[in-house]
Amino acid sequence: MRKSLYLMILLAAFSFSQVNAQIFRDITKVGTTAAQFLKIGPGARAIGMGGAYTAVSNDIYSTYWNPAGIANTEGSGQVAFNHTQWLADVRYDYAAGSINLPELGTMFLTVTSLGVPEEKVRTFDNPEGDGRYWDAGSLEMGFGFARRLTDRFSIGFQAKYIKESVWNSSASGFALDVGTYYVTPFNDLVIGAAISNFGSKMQLDGRDIQFNNDPNSDDNSGPNNVPAKYEMDSYDMPLSFRIGLSMDVIKTRYIRLKTAVDAIHPNDNNEYVNAGAELAYDETFFIRGGYKSLFLNDSEQSFTVGAGINYEVSAGLKVMVNYAYADYGRLKNIQYIDLGLSF
Repeated sequence: MRKSLYLMILLAAFSFSQVNAQIFRDITKVGTTAAQFLKIGPGARAIGMGGAYTAVSNDIYSTYWNPAGIANTEGSGQVAFNHTQWLADVRYDYAAGSINLPELGTMFLTVTSLGVPEEKVRTFDNPEGDGRYWDAGSLEMGFGFARRLTDRFSIGFQAKYIKESVWNSSASGFALDVGTYYVTPFNDLVIGAAISNFGSKMQLDGRDIQFNNDPNSDDNSGPNNVPAKYEMDSYDMPLSFRIGLSMDVIKTRYIRLKTAVDAIHPNDNNEYVNAGAELAYDETFFIRGGYKSLFLNDSEQSFTVGAGINYEVSAGLKVMVNYAYADYGRLKNIQYIDLGLSF
């Protein structure tokens, strides 16, 4: 009898925990963070592999995906520029540069911008425009450092300033990215982990939320036209924790096949998985494929494909050109192009 009672209690507790977990899983917190442009990943190579780049990132774009990875780059440094025509004619650009300092590590700078084209200010009285125009934009500027502590383990960080503006109002804040990169002895399996956008809250302020308040309807008494402004909420940045694995499952003199998988835990959605692969010929020509946001409900992201070429112009100088295509379901698709130099 006592065993049966214990069993019933355990079953009830388990059922309650499952229901409770499902309830919390249904609460995704989508739309509760600011600076959403920080969730747009740069780099056609990374996108072509489905965004599974935490344990792959060993180039300039690791400044975004895992800052520890850039410590494994060769040569004196790299520079790169990525332009993307985002959804709804939004412009997205990412630029980064790094320099390897012997015996110290790798320093890097990043700039990210997102811009919305100008639109007419339309009002009830002037539905075709009142002669004014509004726009919106986002900016991120970062500085970081990465270092190889051993021949297999690297760490890195990036400090960032973030600003978002809508017409005459703006919000700003600071954030930090931290990452680790470890090459295991088991067939050089790589384990990468990164925390992105750990920082302050952002609150909108500016002329657009200011107004004159008349607390007294009598013009002949009391204060009139008191300067005031709307009270605005503050919002967290899109904090995320990602952990990834990658390994070269085929590696010969001319052919290399790398596979990768990432698990991501964001603070404004449910957990999801990215997976991808890269086929390289002579480390010069590349074909890539992947899938983004696996197991994430209501996501329009799905498969990605890409290609690239690395061309050595002269000794020590290499040009890198990459292209990627990402399917966004009912939102159509996005195409990525980037250009990089390794010296």
